[in-house]
Amino acid sequence: MNPLNHVAIIMDGNGRWGLNNKNSRNLGHKEGLVAVERIIKQSLKNQIKYLTLFAFSTENWKRPNLEITYLFNLLEKFLIEKLPDLNKQNIRLKIIGKKIPVSSKLNKLLKKSQAATFNNKKLQINLALNYGSKSELVDGIRMLIKNKKLINEKNISKSLYTKDIPNPDILIRTGDTKRLSNFLLWQLAYTEIFFEKKLWPDFTEKDFIKIIKKYKTIKRNFGNI
Repeated sequence: MNPLNHVAIIMDGNGRWGLNNKNSRNLGHKEGLVAVERIIKQSLKNQIKYLTLFAFSTENWKRPNLEITYLFNLLEKFLIEKLPDLNKQNIRLKIIGKKIPVSSKLNKLLKKSQAATFNNKKLQINLALNYGSKSELVDGIRMLIKNKKLINEKNISKSLYTKDIPNPDILIRTGDTKRLSNFLLWQLAYTEIFFEKKLWPDFTEKDFIKIIKKYKTIKRNFGNI
């Protein structure tokens, strides 16, 4: 059975779910946080060490300002309310992506949350905020050139936002969309990918467990026979 160390998720479908069920994209984002908590709980139960969540991409700035403001207010509220629980459950929070041009209050809260959970060991949640894989690669290669280091696979991997994080074993994308959307393009080279029809707020513990069980039966060759 394949060991499972790292799960990455593109949480697609919040807005569509909100329009379908509440006539509001924002309420879909709110319900998406409930799904996040379900999957965190199951990740702990399954002794998964890393959970990477694609929360906001570099392309998401094209969305309406009101929706962007709501998303970051939702994140702020979540961190304030859940930080004690993260520590209680021995969960570390790490932000990956470019610095976010948002309020100083939220930036301070993000720094505080990372610092307060830094020594937690049971599960590391990597929250991809203002993240784009292409810009990550460009920034990493620029840094290597600046530091006069060789451009090779090992050094590029060490220059990424995920330099201290193992590559994902599984990528899950909900929302019945079959694309990677500029997410972890380098890191996903040998990741097992599962595309789910369900919108993210409808994704359940049973769906997650079903994928884990399927993953453990896959023969992973990594280029071998």
